[in-house]
Amino acid sequence: MSSPVVSAREAEVLALLGEHLSNAEISARLFISVRTVESHVSALLRKLDEPDRRALSRRAADLARAARPRPAAVLPAPLTAFIGRVRERAELAEAVKTRRLVTAVGPGGVGKTRLALAVAADAAGDFADGVWFVDLAPVTDPARVGAAVAVAVGVGEQPGRGAEESVLAALADREVLLVLDNCEQIRDGVAPFLERLLVACPRLRVLATSRARMMVPFEWVFPVPPLSSDGGPDSEAVTLFLERAAAVGRPPEPALRDKIAAICERLDGMALAIELAAARWPTLGLDGLTAGLSDQLRILAGGPRADDRHRSVRAALDWSHDLLEPPDRALLRRISVFVMPFTAEAAGVVAGFAPLEPTAVADGLGRLAEQSLLTATPTATGTRYQALETIRQYGTERLAGADELTDVRSRHVAWCLAGATALSGAEGPDWRARFDAVADDLRASLAWAAARPDHRTVAHRLALALAGLAFTRNLLGESQQRYEQAAALADDGAGRGDTRGVAAAEGRAVADAADAVGDEAGAGRGAGRGADGAAAAAEALREAAGVAGCRRLGDDMYRLHRAAAEAARRAGDPTGAARDLAAAATVAYRFSSEFAHLPTPAEVTGLLTTARRLSGAVDPVPHPSTSPPPDPAADPTVEVEVEADAVAALALAEAAVVMDAFGAVQGDVDNSAGETVACAERAVRLARRAGDPVAESAALDALSGARTWAGDPFGAAAAARRRIEVLAPVPHTPAGTQERMDALAMAAGTALGVGELAQARRWGRHLADHPLLAEVEHHASSWLLVADAFAGNGRDVLTGSERFLDAWRRSGRQRSFSLGPAAASVAMIHGLRGDHGARASWLAVVKEAGTASEHHHGYGAVFDAMVLLQDGDPDAALARVAPEPDQVWKWVSWIWHHWYVGLRVEASVLVGHPEARARVAAARHLVAGNPVATAQLDRAQALLDGDLSGQLAAATAFDAAGCPYQSARTLLLAGGDHTATGRAALAALGLAPGS
Repeated sequence: MSSPVVSAREAEVLALLGEHLSNAEISARLFISVRTVESHVSALLRKLDEPDRRALSRRAADLARAARPRPAAVLPAPLTAFIGRVRERAELAEAVKTRRLVTAVGPGGVGKTRLALAVAADAAGDFADGVWFVDLAPVTDPARVGAAVAVAVGVGEQPGRGAEESVLAALADREVLLVLDNCEQIRDGVAPFLERLLVACPRLRVLATSRARMMVPFEWVFPVPPLSSDGGPDSEAVTLFLERAAAVGRPPEPALRDKIAAICERLDGMALAIELAAARWPTLGLDGLTAGLSDQLRILAGGPRADDRHRSVRAALDWSHDLLEPPDRALLRRISVFVMPFTAEAAGVVAGFAPLEPTAVADGLGRLAEQSLLTATPTATGTRYQALETIRQYGTERLAGADELTDVRSRHVAWCLAGATALSGAEGPDWRARFDAVADDLRASLAWAAARPDHRTVAHRLALALAGLAFTRNLLGESQQRYEQAAALADDGAGRGDTRGVAAAEGRAVADAADAVGDEAGAGRGAGRGADGAAAAAEALREAAGVAGCRRLGDDMYRLHRAAAEAARRAGDPTGAARDLAAAATVAYRFSSEFAHLPTPAEVTGLLTTARRLSGAVDPVPHPSTSPPPDPAADPTVEVEVEADAVAALALAEAAVVMDAFGAVQGDVDNSAGETVACAERAVRLARRAGDPVAESAALDALSGARTWAGDPFGAAAAARRRIEVLAPVPHTPAGTQERMDALAMAAGTALGVGELAQARRWGRHLADHPLLAEVEHHASSWLLVADAFAGNGRDVLTGSERFLDAWRRSGRQRSFSLGPAAASVAMIHGLRGDHGARASWLAVVKEAGTASEHHHGYGAVFDAMVLLQDGDPDAALARVAPEPDQVWKWVSWIWHHWYVGLRVEASVLVGHPEARARVAAARHLVAGNPVATAQLDRAQALLDGDLSGQLAAATAFDAAGCPYQSARTLLLAGGDHTATGRAALAALGLAPGS
């Protein structure tokens, strides 16, 4: 029977049904009537023999999914062939298709990882969005499970959310198989993460490997048995032995297969044990292997846990260990502390002490690699060694048995601290790779040291170093976590007399490390000793607050500044506490849109009152109807016994309170706008006097806002621009970086507001190129998209729009001050191209990404009016900007105000509004100094007067202002011989000529 014939229009309707659109939505998308849609749906139900609309939608979605290209599986490439396990492979593959979480369990070395990789490769074609592999072996902190998954699947942190939330958002609607390997050591972190992941991502499947089940109700456990020996000389175990023995030398003779089967049987079919035995074949042969197993194979005594999980692998490792010479045994156990691949130099620092000489370490590593106890990988920077996870765990047990665990761990911590110190001051294109190569070692050593009271001082310093490195590496969530950890370690130990136990071991280890790694560890050896723990905690908490600011987490900023104030008070530093409380109050007003739960005004006012009391200041918080407090910078007769930075912090907080109060009562208080400006100017002067550029930038931000309220957009833009200059010499600290990103965004926005398109694009480009925003391109590129759209650079906007949309979707479809205008600018460009279907799609994004009031009265009205004018519908454009300008600016950001005024005047002229000429005249004073808006008024005046030369002069002015779109539009309005030139100019911008 032939397939039913579906028309092209029916196919379009079917595709939209697969997106679960209603008939009305399909009608709007395809520009056909609802009745026509209903007819097509009825025809599709009949032709495709589906019972109802829901079934039809499911079929459409299945068809779309089948047509989607299948991504390649992101799996490690095995270096050796996978042997046997036909039955287990088939059973596990079927389980993965039908179960949400499948855990392959078994003892170490049984072959869980290789089986999981084989099954994942087989199943790749069944998952539309791919297969991802995550190795959790290096992860020692249960809280880092989400971050490890984020790195593996290529999901970066998003503003306002951590790595785990970013993973949930990115995979929410994906059909993915996620393979989590080596879960056993962090089951407490994996289990709750998986529960949240599977709830949030209904189409996702997880295949985990672990030595023990997760113990969660939605888990299906698949026990991985040893390799079969039932087939004798043709069994899976023998096949594996022969393949691995052949890889390291001459393979065994066929006649020996029966004897090899006996060896494999004695090794209980454990894959790792068989591979280790096979590696000995070229040097020991059958007799040597048999003798070794007979004489040295020992089953460790113990309870069921030892018997169940370690017996066979331990036997193989015990045997391999006992074949080593004593120096190599010492080296094997000592290098077990390394989590990541390490160099011979690093091994010499950590493991090179009696009975080992540091100079003998390199030879010993070579011998261990030859015996398959280490893997050796040549790299551009030298050979790197790594032990399998099972061997690392075995070595750790041997360390404890040799009573060397604390000494070697201490040396490893010292090596990590020295390396972190060296990295902290390093630069270069390979910095990121160098950090990644040691990051898990830093984390593991920190976890060990932090759990031991006599190591808390060095743990505090390592946490601080790791926090700074993580910030530089753009791991903002971890950076904040480490700063908070450093604060807890300092307040509980650093400087409180806990250094006696660690002094000797740490001193020896750091001294030895300094010989091989450099002087950095030795130089930092005494850091923090004798310093007050609470003061150190306060400093770490301030850094954490800066990182939270970069993450746009207002609640965390507020909490951390308050915690810093409490630590400063414990440290006997009331001025520092006052500064921190003032910072918390400032955050509550300045970044109120970044809070999930905003503190009450009474709570914030109480903080500021306490801050003034602690600082010794007596001036009350001003109200917008009162005069600002005395300014010691301007009036030398005013004596205030307060440190300059505390004065500046208090002034900034007071300015923020005044700004908020004025915003609530503006229009009802005489001269309140001027007083608000004065209060902000005072904050700027005091911050400058204190020599704090970050505080000065924050005060300039307040001044920019105050000048906006006072009706001085050019002054607001100048204050915003000044922030960039003030911050230029500031190092890339968390607080400085947060301030710089905010300054770039506000400089771009305010430049747009006064028609400085070239400047807006410049600052927008700086923001888009900021390394901290590399993973959040929707935020990074927002203002650049808007600037390009106003200029009319259609091709640039469309090029950036897809990256913007993808990043926004991966972020969980965030809403913010800049995302709505960016999406609306893309919608406008599609409208100027005549693609109204694409414009409608982007306007749907605007509804999710922006705010309703600003879209209706602000940027939405501006962009809609530009499209309507391009389409030759000035009446509709005028209706879109009907409210008076002096009303609109109170409802929305002033950035769009001049654009609104210019478009309203132009639409009035084009429809012949009786007040058109008066509106042109009234707008002159309002936009004076704005080159784009002024040229728009000049063009409107020339159209009223029928002045062709005036229109052409306006086109020239638009070109000079960096607005080629309006220049081309002017030529179209001029008509005649200029029409063709205008059309060509629009085409060059990637736009349509309009009506």
